[in-house]
Amino acid sequence: MSPQPLRNEVIPCPFLLPDHQKLEREARICRLLKHSNIVRLHDSISEEGFHYLVFDLVTGGELFEDIVAREYYSEADASHCIQQILEAVLHCHQMGVVHRDLKPENLLLASKCKGAAVKLADFGLAIEVQGDQQAWFGFAGTPGYLSPEVLRKEAYGKPVDIWACGVILYILLVGYPPFWDEDQHKLYQQIKAGAYDFPSPEWDTVTPEAKNLINQMLTINPAKRITAHEALKHPWVCQRSTVASMMHRQETVECLKKFNARRKLKGAILTTMLATRNFSAAKSLLNKKADGVKPQTNSTKNSSAITSPKGSLPPAALESSDSTNTTIEDEDAKARKQEIIKTTEQLIEAVNNGDFEAYAKICDPGLTSFEPEALGNLVEGMDFHRFYFENLLAKNSKPIHTTILNPHVHVIGEDAACIAYIRLTQYIDGQGRPRTSQSEETRVWHRRDGKWQNVHFHCSGAPVAPLHCAWFRRTELVFGAQPPSGARPACRMFVSASSPPLVPVSAEKQDQM
Repeated sequence: MSPQPLRNEVIPCPFLLPDHQKLEREARICRLLKHSNIVRLHDSISEEGFHYLVFDLVTGGELFEDIVAREYYSEADASHCIQQILEAVLHCHQMGVVHRDLKPENLLLASKCKGAAVKLADFGLAIEVQGDQQAWFGFAGTPGYLSPEVLRKEAYGKPVDIWACGVILYILLVGYPPFWDEDQHKLYQQIKAGAYDFPSPEWDTVTPEAKNLINQMLTINPAKRITAHEALKHPWVCQRSTVASMMHRQETVECLKKFNARRKLKGAILTTMLATRNFSAAKSLLNKKADGVKPQTNSTKNSSAITSPKGSLPPAALESSDSTNTTIEDEDAKARKQEIIKTTEQLIEAVNNGDFEAYAKICDPGLTSFEPEALGNLVEGMDFHRFYFENLLAKNSKPIHTTILNPHVHVIGEDAACIAYIRLTQYIDGQGRPRTSQSEETRVWHRRDGKWQNVHFHCSGAPVAPLHCAWFRRTELVFGAQPPSGARPACRMFVSASSPPLVPVSAEKQDQM
């Protein structure tokens, strides 16, 4: 019998004492849980300044990423997904555990095999409760999935997990969340008021039973909210073969691709923020030790009052609705912002000139990106971009002019920044006509050895599926061609930051070329 493959989660402890304590709590809770829909902890080891958590090896990736890659996805599939999630939540609640951070990032698949089990992961924010105990356990979670009682800072318990399940189920059915606003304060107001609906046309094809379950999960009063045990007995879950619709939900898949791209971008930005913050904290601690100063640790009160989830918003952001602090931008910050804008312009100029060497100098070798040409997938490394430089950009002799509009730069510590902007690209199409295209782009920058490097970028939009069109004719890229008469494109076409606008050419147009 071959040994079971395992994975390690490694945390360096000396510089992150509060994190070490949280890790010990997570290990203690994970030892209680043994269920087929929960990632199992096999061992916890501390040695030489590192803490190792040894889990099952889970190779299927995120559930939401798998869904968008499927050829067929229906309401019945969503029912099967939420059933497995509820089974995991029920086991947690039966063992006196509240997860507190249910969200797509923590829903994994056991393997790449079709029909692989959903696995609930990351118990870093989980707490232990006695029975149906309600108490104030601290402000913890991920903004879009927080329950009204947590936002009101009232006593809470197991029902917070059911609220998050309701948000997840809503997304599973239409591909976007029930509560959404860029302004976190407005988002929290929506949640506290339970202000969501089932808009047409996407909800017109969802069965009333599915909506009924969502309503019972997203009940503002936690005492009246459905339990995991009750939800598993709901007809839409336990009788899905006769109750849930089997119709393929293509629009849900398309919306889910965009939803995945947005949250991956946020994850990349926050990873940069947290890495910078942790590095600064470690450096500060080393300096204090070198000076003979005893480092201070967070008090129990402070560490429990505000908890930041892995991959979620840091404490300050979680509490931003109550914050009255204002930041006065100093001259150094202004200078860094101008530096980021200038470097971004240089990168785009390298793209327009087809200069891969200049582009590669500005980008990190491990650059990650979401762009239309990748069809909703996260691309890592430079090979994907090199193809466009070597086969298209370098051979395109037509002039391209780019204008950056409304650049917004967020400085994240000393060596990290994020810029968001609208990019207008002017070019001449195959018939010699002037064209302009627009894209919304975001780039994450990190400074290494005094030089800014692009570590991640996101470009909005998605290309029309090339089913009845061709992207190239010989080596010439044709711009501005219109779709076949009567055809309706699935979505708008945007410019990618790493390639020129790719506009499909109809079969009729090809014959004329």
